[in-house]
Amino acid sequence: MNVYGLATPAVLIDRPRALRNIDRMQAAADARGVRLRPHTKTHKSPMVARWQIERGAIGICCAKLGEAEVFAASGFDDIRLPYPINPANADRVIALLDRTRLSFSIDHPVVAKQWSDVMVRAGKRVELLVKIDVGFHRCGLDPDARDTVATIREIAGLPGLDFRGLLSHAGQTYHAHSEDELRLMAEAEVRTMSDLAAWCRAKGLAVDEISLGATPPARFSLHHEGFTEYRPGNYAYFDRTQVALGAATLDDCALTVLARVVSKPAANRIILDSGSKTLTNDGARGFTPAPGYGIILRDGHPDQTLLIERLSEEHATVTATTGTTPLEPGDCVRIIPNHSCVVSNLVDQAWLVDGDSVEPLPIAARGRIT
Repeated sequence: MNVYGLATPAVLIDRPRALRNIDRMQAAADARGVRLRPHTKTHKSPMVARWQIERGAIGICCAKLGEAEVFAASGFDDIRLPYPINPANADRVIALLDRTRLSFSIDHPVVAKQWSDVMVRAGKRVELLVKIDVGFHRCGLDPDARDTVATIREIAGLPGLDFRGLLSHAGQTYHAHSEDELRLMAEAEVRTMSDLAAWCRAKGLAVDEISLGATPPARFSLHHEGFTEYRPGNYAYFDRTQVALGAATLDDCALTVLARVVSKPAANRIILDSGSKTLTNDGARGFTPAPGYGIILRDGHPDQTLLIERLSEEHATVTATTGTTPLEPGDCVRIIPNHSCVVSNLVDQAWLVDGDSVEPLPIAARGRIT
């Protein structure tokens, strides 16, 4: 099947690019002796996760229990959720413990006590890491608070819980305004986590794992010591935001959306069949302005004269900034989206593309939001 024979819109994954991205990140982690545990929320695909494991990843991360259940059913035996799971999900966690090695993060002593009670009643043990806020201010304990080490010790001492170490996510790196600011954020995360681990150890607490993870700072973080695990996700596909943050080039972007021109109301305006249900309404972040909802490629090259200025559910309104465009109804383009992770969650199936070869890629864990 030829790519341009696919029904549109279609999500395309360039297999050679994805494999190259996976190989490059694995090599960077291996060079530093850091264990790589990719986050699967970008691709939500057991097939892509197997590529990562085959190349040296020690396990995977999932965003939600529903995703973990899909990957456990596919045979993955080491799954981590860097996410605060509430004990309301106790039955699902206990069921997963019978199928896979499961660990998750926690950042509240009351919730930790509740999980301890659940595990004791079930006669089980579960591995956990304490989440630390390194500047994103979403989840995690404040590393500078006076009682943080005492709280970690309290959690680590609870029955039914196997304390493994500390975990962080430098989500603020997505909002860096320059290469230097991004580098400083990466360095600050490593320093914060290694210092906190040292304070814990000085109080007699074993900290076996220090887990960091995000794609934008990886190129800086992996040049430092002081942590044991790295959890990038977006690197498998990349997207326009990662290009704008200097983490990738356009040639690294493995996920594109194939879209067709369905209308041309004016010489300077075309309508594509890829709206917010395919491209998402996410804007791009980065060091320089990145207007619109993706980069349009024609013949494999970015067409800087075309701006995706507006999305409705099924349509993308594109303006030609030069005044005219030769594209006509029926023509196809490929789009690098602003955020590839969300695109994966919008379709049941993508298409693996390798030269002239096209084959379906089921996205088995899409929509698993609980």
